[in-house]
Order: sequence, then C-alpha cells, then structure tokens
Amino acid sequence: MNTLTRPNARLAVLLMLAATFFIASSTLMAKLASDPRFGTPLHPLQISHGRFFFAFLLISSVVLARRQRIVAPALKLHAARSFLGWSGVTLMFTAVAFIPMADATAISFLNPVFAMVFAIPLLGERVGPIRWSAAGIAFLGALILLRPSPASFEFGALFALGAALFMGLEVILIKQLSGREAPLQILFVNNAIGLTIASLAVLPVWAMPTPAQWLVLAGVGSAMACAQFFFVSAMARAEASYVAPFAFTTLIFAAAYDAALFSTWPDAITALGALVILSGAGLLAWRESQLKASPLPLK
Repeated sequence: MNTLTRPNARLAVLLMLAATFFIASSTLMAKLASDPRFGTPLHPLQISHGRFFFAFLLISSVVLARRQRIVAPALKLHAARSFLGWSGVTLMFTAVAFIPMADATAISFLNPVFAMVFAIPLLGERVGPIRWSAAGIAFLGALILLRPSPASFEFGALFALGAALFMGLEVILIKQLSGREAPLQILFVNNAIGLTIASLAVLPVWAMPTPAQWLVLAGVGSAMACAQFFFVSAMARAEASYVAPFAFTTLIFAAAYDAALFSTWPDAITALGALVILSGAGLLAWRESQLKASPLPLK
C-alpha cells in the first residue's frame, strides 16, 4: 500500500463519493458549454482544453500557496496518465455529439470495470468471486441504463466505449503514482502535462468563448480539479479494485442535476439501473468490511 497515507477503506469510499459529485458537476458544465443559449457551441477539444486550463490555474495556485515542493516526479508515468485522461475526456465530449448524453454516460461508466480488470495484471491485485459478482452487478446496471438497442451501437457509441477504456487504464496509473508521490504533486504534474497536450490539440479549432462560456469553462476546470484531488486521495487509501466501482454513483448525482436544473426526472428504467449499480457497490463494501473484520481468510 501507499507509504504516504494510511490504508482506510471507509475514508476511501467517502473520498470517492466526493469525487463523483464533482465529476458530475464538471460534466454538467461541459454540457452547458455546448448549449446554444450561451453562444456558438464550443468544440469538444476546446471544452477539454478549458477543463485543463482552469484546473491547472487552481492547482498551481494551491501549490504556490503551500510552497509545495515537486520532488522527482515519475515523468513517463505522468505523461502516460495525462494522455489517457485527456483522451478519455475528449472522447466523452465527442461521443455526446453523436449519441444521446445518457447513452454515452452509461457506456463511460464501464471504466471502473475496466479498472478492476486491469488491476489484476498491472497491479497484481487479487479479485475474488464476490468482487467479480459485485462488478458484474454494476455492469448490469450500466447496461440497463444504456437501454440496449441498435442505436446504442452507433459509431458514436465507440467513442464512449473508448473513453471508458482510457479512463479505466488511467485509474491504474493513478494508483501507481499514489504509492510514490503526494496527491498535490500528482495533480500539479498531471494538469501541467495535460494542459500542454490540450493546448496543442485545440489550436486548429479554437474560437473566442462568450463571457458566459468562459464562466462555464472555469466551472468545468475547477470541478474537475476537486474531483481529481478526492479521487487520487481515495486511490491512495484502498485497493483500486475496491474503490473504483464506487465511481458508478456519479449516475445518482447526474440524475439529481437533471431533475433540479432541467426538470428531467428519471424514469423506471433509469431508477432500476441506478438501484442495481448501488447494489453492486454495496455488495463490494460489505465484502471489504468482512475481510477487514475477520482474522481468518474468507473464501
């Protein structure tokens, strides 16, 4: 486990839930950046650039205020993680241009399942039958929310699936980094590299945002910076295969935002999918508590 923080499964879950709240907030504001009411819809590459730009401003301000020292960062690992993160965000924003946002979001929530699977060969973590069952239940909930149909397998759905894959791999690299570097250093280096990638990619499509769009982009970046901090802190306190499935709770916050801001209430299928996902996460939490409490190996 991490030498910088103590293992704490319960705190890891709370930190992950905070991360999902801010992830949903960032996604909501990214949606508003494409809303014609705020001006000509921004290109997905420009929205992802805004996300990295304002996140970097916020994180670098904290680094300066705390006089945080950047000590021997693993630059190759950071670069790979930053590329995966930028790719996942950009593919997600691209996906919603081709398919309904609910479908793209549901597909992207497969990333914790990918993360759990990748944690086996890349991190050497052991995943027992109950954890596999919990992940399977959560996966089933995502499929229910997706409402499988021929339209779900459009070309745009491949972008969302690619986003889930990249984000799942990113989780593994975050876990590797959290075991050797402080969370604030990880966030600073990641966003510096991510901003560089995003700045180069946005050059061909950049357009001057309206004042309202500038505010929305600032919200996207600030919310994502908070999400990253809580996410990295959660990964530093428990195994990736344990905490990653709790990212599914982003669905709950997204549904709440839809209801509060757009008067869009979840239908029976959405409620069922969310309940199934929470059941999977609850089973995973129960299994972890049993493992922690028992002095003998549990089968």
